[in-house]
Amino acid sequence: MLICILDGDRITDKETLHDTLASSLQLPDWYGRNLDALYDCLSDMQEETEIHILHQESLENHLGRYAQILRKVMHKVCQDNPHIHFAENTSLENSN
Repeated sequence: MLICILDGDRITDKETLHDTLASSLQLPDWYGRNLDALYDCLSDMQEETEIHILHQESLENHLGRYAQILRKVMHKVCQDNPHIHFAENTSLENSN
């Protein structure tokens, strides 16, 4: 199982967000480092995958509307791919 932790206290820009997603989720080289490409990658994944957002308010302060769109993408991909699981405002203890 893949587990991706998006910590809003540490992710201060889009570049760091996409670096975290690419490395944690082992995304392919063709990953375009944008939310459309993220959706495409996640909708094709066959491995059970958990994505957790920590400190969501901080993430929204750093990324603004982009963080809100990220959440929408995550909810959509969870509807479309049963292997993807998304949790907001989780703690590290819950992700182990």
